[in-house]
Amino acid sequence: MFSKSCKYGIKAVLYIAQQSQLGIRVGIKEIVEAIDTPEAFTAKVLQILSKKNIVDSVKGPNGGFEIPKEKLAEIKLSHIVEAIDGEDMYTQCALGLPKCGFEKPCPVHHKFVVVKNELRYVLENTTVLEVAHKMNTIDLYLKL
Repeated sequence: MFSKSCKYGIKAVLYIAQQSQLGIRVGIKEIVEAIDTPEAFTAKVLQILSKKNIVDSVKGPNGGFEIPKEKLAEIKLSHIVEAIDGEDMYTQCALGLPKCGFEKPCPVHHKFVVVKNELRYVLENTTVLEVAHKMNTIDLYLKL
């Protein structure tokens, strides 16, 4: 449902959030090793997230990525998705039909409207802090 860029962005933000809770700033090499993604691709995604003020990027020998602790509870999963994928997944036809819409729906349009609305609700009501905390407490991994 999410683009590959978006999946990488979510994983990277969650890893950065976990480390930021410990007061640790992380570099790109550590991030890509932890989440098992390509470095150049992940760096581009993080650049987008930095420009959208989702992560902070610090340059220099002690640089890296971080999220201030007070900001962790403010960042919703929807912020990451919208920064990378935009609003398309909420508005475009689930089957990819160009003329599908409210007035001329495809055969599954009304069913997918329900799914899309539920997904939007979950993303808008789930914080990065909440997910990072749950990952720490139930021993989930970002890399399979």
